Amino acid sequence: MPVIGFLSARSADDSAWLGDAFRQGLKDTGFIEKQNVAIEYRWAENRWERLDALAADLVRRQVDVIAALSYSPTVLAAKTATAKIPIVFAVGSDSVVAGLVTSVSQPGGNVTGASFFATELGTKRFELLRELVPNATAIALLVDPNTPASVSERTAVEAAARTIGQQTEVFSASTEADIERAFTAIAQRHLGALLVTGDPFFFATRKYLVALAASYAIPTIYWAREYVDQGGLISYGASQTDAFRQAGVYTGRVLKGEKAGDLPVILPARFEMVMNLRTAKALGLDMPTSILLRANEVIE
Repeated sequence: MPVIGFLSARSADDSAWLGDAFRQGLKDTGFIEKQNVAIEYRWAENRWERLDALAADLVRRQVDVIAALSYSPTVLAAKTATAKIPIVFAVGSDSVVAGLVTSVSQPGGNVTGASFFATELGTKRFELLRELVPNATAIALLVDPNTPASVSERTAVEAAARTIGQQTEVFSASTEADIERAFTAIAQRHLGALLVTGDPFFFATRKYLVALAASYAIPTIYWAREYVDQGGLISYGASQTDAFRQAGVYTGRVLKGEKAGDLPVILPARFEMVMNLRTAKALGLDMPTSILLRANEVIE
């Protein structure tokens, strides 16, 4: 029975539905856990410093393929641990910029996977937020200075804001205390809206973020629908679920003998806008028809 090494920076409880999507992709290629394939799970519990040791452990166990899922540091840890065992990823960053592969169409080496573009769509979310709150004199950006992708998204959004004369203010946060201080400052300065950049820490603390946005009555846009499921106002991005399912499909194909380096990186083909009307009403927002008509899902 082949063995898959499942490596994630997240926790099992926080990623249950994504694990389901990965296993569905495996099933689509004929592999069912505990029937004809085994999976060794390694969760870093949002402690990235553990990733190298967890990846090295999977290599010592001589797994047949490593599914490095969640964030680019997870994949880099696997790449550091082995240049021979195939690695399949599902990440939100640009796989070339992050150093995961040299080419999207021809990855080469032992790595390939799927991307769900968490940070590359920051300027699109910025445009949606301005459409949603057109009278905002300034828009706040919540950025994790320890995450290059979050910083990169901030740079792109600021550049877009400058071209149209929109004022922005950046708030850095890497702890929950930082997040609360940021919300307090945003409210005190009467900033009209908030854009939360794509960041692993912000995703792990999404319940806290959404609760603060509601408490301070700040219209906020996020990169993933999971924020909106928790009561957030609006999100725009590619589907994580699709990316994890595609990673499962690729893992199955590798187990059947295909080489990871020959499989092109899968880019998102579908983007979704999800809105929470209950939250909009609580904020006193009249949702523009232009946005409502484009929404893929409206939670009432």
